Amino acid sequence: MKKIRVLLVDDSAVIRKVLGDLIASDPELEVAGTAANGKLALEQLALLHPDVVTLDIEMPEMDGLQTVQEIRRQGFQVPVIMCSSLTADGASHTLDALSFGANDYVTKPSSHGVNTREVVGEELVRKIKGLAAAPTQPLRGPPPVATTTQCSQSGTKARTTILESGVRQDKDFGVVAIGVSTGGPNALQELVPRFPANLQVPILLVQHMPPLFTKLLAERLSAQSSVPVVEAVEGEEVKPGRVYIAPGGFHMEVKRIFGRTLIALHEGPPEHSCRPAVDVLFRSIAKVYGPDALAVVLTGMGQDGVGGCQRIKEGGGRIVVQERQGCAVWGMPGAVVDAGLASEVLSLEEIASVISSGSVAKEGLSPFSERRV
Repeated sequence: MKKIRVLLVDDSAVIRKVLGDLIASDPELEVAGTAANGKLALEQLALLHPDVVTLDIEMPEMDGLQTVQEIRRQGFQVPVIMCSSLTADGASHTLDALSFGANDYVTKPSSHGVNTREVVGEELVRKIKGLAAAPTQPLRGPPPVATTTQCSQSGTKARTTILESGVRQDKDFGVVAIGVSTGGPNALQELVPRFPANLQVPILLVQHMPPLFTKLLAERLSAQSSVPVVEAVEGEEVKPGRVYIAPGGFHMEVKRIFGRTLIALHEGPPEHSCRPAVDVLFRSIAKVYGPDALAVVLTGMGQDGVGGCQRIKEGGGRIVVQERQGCAVWGMPGAVVDAGLASEVLSLEEIASVISSGSVAKEGLSPFSERRV
């Protein structure tokens, strides 16, 4: 069996040893080489042609942000996983690296808390295997966002046209639940700014990210958007026209209490090795909103969201997934399609149109029969 070859780039010999041991402990992986800075990494990349690169952010001579930009500028399409510290600066630099072309990230091991060597090792190995196995698209940052058409609906529900079995059906939705993972920050930077200021429904969103990262992501998206984007808070009432992001380290659910829909956060067991998990949110959305739910599954690795989509469909809700060519990794959307749960496979622009103006059929798009799953 051909092993997956990994190039480790970090200025710390200790970290190189720790990550190298974690990789070597898996029989399907091997360390192809190491480098102490970005300049040396580029030389090794050209010589070794690894399957995956792990890249530190803070390094002498050429740091990780400069390196990932140069990797993409030189045309290398090798998947790049950033190794970040679990700090505010680390989160900020990681989001920058993702916009420059990195595919994913892990946080470095710490001697305390939940970010242990074993936890990091499991996550790193899983992401190396996933990125090496799946066709990926190197990310170069989201394209400029076009001006969106303002939503013309009144009341608290938008409308979308869904096609199933060749029949067009009008379908109300009162909430949007979004699940996203690998490639998510870039996808969200393209999608969320397209929402109009008079958005008529609440949006609840799970992005697989650790603490600090989700707060910073919410702040960045809010600064770029016409709608407020916030990290969700326990007990907060769900209101139309707002985007709620599950905080890293907590599952997010919704509950109906005395006629009010509230956010509930908890530290239950991880699902699909993730907390927050998409399935947890989607199951609660199905229970509370039933046929008024619209679920959206975007780019991501793995199968998180499939079980929740099953519940939403059983409850009469609808499911839309991002099309393959726009995804960094089509694992999560593809799993929903393979399970026969998706009603539509759409581009990010089309998904924004569904959410914002309730229109799947737009001028210049292919006929509905060509958009069916």
